[in-house]
Amino acid sequence: MSHPKDFISIADWSTEELTKILELAMSQKRALKSEGKLPASKAGKVLACIFHKPSLRTRVSFEVAIRQLGGSSLYITEREIGLGSREAPQDVARVLERYVHGIMIRTFDHEHVTALGRNATRIPVINGLTDLLHPCQVMADLQTIWEHKGGLEGLKIVYVGDGNNMANSWINAAARFPFTLVVCNPGGFEPDAGVLEGARRINPDLRYANETDPAAAVAGADVIYTDVWASMGQEDDAARRREIFRPYQVNQSLLGKTGKKDTIVMHCLPAHRGDEITDEVIDGPRSVVFDEAENRLHAQRAILSVLM
Repeated sequence: MSHPKDFISIADWSTEELTKILELAMSQKRALKSEGKLPASKAGKVLACIFHKPSLRTRVSFEVAIRQLGGSSLYITEREIGLGSREAPQDVARVLERYVHGIMIRTFDHEHVTALGRNATRIPVINGLTDLLHPCQVMADLQTIWEHKGGLEGLKIVYVGDGNNMANSWINAAARFPFTLVVCNPGGFEPDAGVLEGARRINPDLRYANETDPAAAVAGADVIYTDVWASMGQEDDAARRREIFRPYQVNQSLLGKTGKKDTIVMHCLPAHRGDEITDEVIDGPRSVVFDEAENRLHAQRAILSVLM
């Protein structure tokens, strides 16, 4: 299939292309579980993994994924590169594309990722997370919902929490898939206005609403999604945010306001248990949080399969 060179934003890909990635992720997952291994389709390929933020799921899932395809990975920290300080992103891109077959980067500044993508013209660049977007996580989330709900069409997905990179990527997904997205948070914590504007350009019929009342937001929800109230880099503001967001906790009471018995609960992890979500919910029967975490491996392996 024809596709963009990079995976930086879900908005860069068509519905058909994204659907094929999700279908490949699910078929590879079934094959891996039945056969115990996958064909070594990326033998000899090397993925450079650049990390400016700590990670459990992103690092382990990408490194395992490329190995399952027969390739290998390099773990590179800010100490080696000094991206944007010691070396310009365009120089890093032009050097790395002569050594490796793909770049995955988890960093703060979204512009550093787009600069790598513009300048690494021979190899793909994959956004493992920026302060603006987290597209690989949402691909794993979409796969998880598809597996539990039999598809995506007609669902009501409610994101409760800070309008951060997760909320932004969910808006991009809503522009490409036929579900309704409600983002619920207090005033002043809405998602990025530019991302929302771009999603409406892609899809003028975008089914999106912003809501400040959690009980109203989750009524009829098929999926309730949450994330930490203070992201990496916002630790100094955590105490203030905790007070503001306390009414937005995903707990048993809020779950009971959906009016549905089969609502599933999701969290991209790491979770601050007792803040944005309670132990009772994250460990409860409605939680698919650890299926979701597993699917980071499968969704990202499919992205690598397509791009590399």
